[in-house]
Amino acid sequence: MYRSPDGESYFIVDGHVHNWDASPENQANKYGEGFINCFYDYHRNLSPEEYVWPLEKFQHYGADTLMHDLFEEGYDDVAIFLPTYLTDFYKNGFNTTEQNAALKEAHPDRFILNTSFDPRDGEAGLRAFEDKVRRYDAKGVKLYTAEWRGDSHGWKLTDPEATRYLEKCRELGVKNIHVHKGPTIWPLNMDAFNVQDVDSAATEFPDLNFIVEHVGLPRLEDFCWIGVQEPNVYGGLAVAMPFIHTRPGYFAQILGELLYWLGEDRILFASDYAIWHPKWLTEQFAAFQIPEDMQGEYGELTPDIKRKIFGLNAANLYGIEVPAELAVAADAGTGPEVTPKPAVAT
Repeated sequence: MYRSPDGESYFIVDGHVHNWDASPENQANKYGEGFINCFYDYHRNLSPEEYVWPLEKFQHYGADTLMHDLFEEGYDDVAIFLPTYLTDFYKNGFNTTEQNAALKEAHPDRFILNTSFDPRDGEAGLRAFEDKVRRYDAKGVKLYTAEWRGDSHGWKLTDPEATRYLEKCRELGVKNIHVHKGPTIWPLNMDAFNVQDVDSAATEFPDLNFIVEHVGLPRLEDFCWIGVQEPNVYGGLAVAMPFIHTRPGYFAQILGELLYWLGEDRILFASDYAIWHPKWLTEQFAAFQIPEDMQGEYGELTPDIKRKIFGLNAANLYGIEVPAELAVAADAGTGPEVTPKPAVAT
């Protein structure tokens, strides 16, 4: 738990962390090298100088460094693993469920272990997905719609094959669907991360929660218009968070739009570790306030709103127990009133 200098306490659920291996030995080709180099550019350009790592450490930092950064130096109470396989780029995968499972087993109270699926894997993939869900008791998945698979350079949530996998999620009780819908990473195609397919999927599967990672950036407006009419759509702040340091006015605008359209109960804190370190993000967000000249439009960022974003919203999605004194009642009245769309016929 983080206690800020002003005496406020926050339960921290880090909604987006990785334990990746992008070492040269694991890079399968130039794309594996280029992918991690692109990550590294985000890391060094948006981090405070004292938190910038050498490239060699960034490529493969290991479990001990992760545990230290998240829970000893950082303030995370619980962290959510979101795997990204990228097996076309990395010999043993970039950040797989199996890699993350070892840390979950060693520290069961510290991690939520999610898995993944790719609908292009067909029937065999569907069986493998079910096996992983049952083996790891996964309650969520991370989907990477721009991932390359042979000649295919992406897929959509609205593809018939994807619908079958989402139906399997419903059957297995995998309710939290984390979808990367944000900035591209070389050599992936930014259009394959377009947020628009979330709209139909969220309507067709109202009993699943769609956590849009990176809040659709750079398509924030599109995301907000989807999120306001789909009550099962949430915004994950990974990638948006570090702008609190380099462009605080821009961060205030992003957060203000999310608060206006989605409301305070559907926004989730995330560091995207190890692109960024959760310690400085936590400290800066706890101290952050929407500038006075923007508060007439966006309102004030209160400690209770911060508590929800920092951890209580994610805890609600995953059934994580939080200290009773930090509980904040959900406010169903936030965000503009919109009549929900009728369900799409299947």
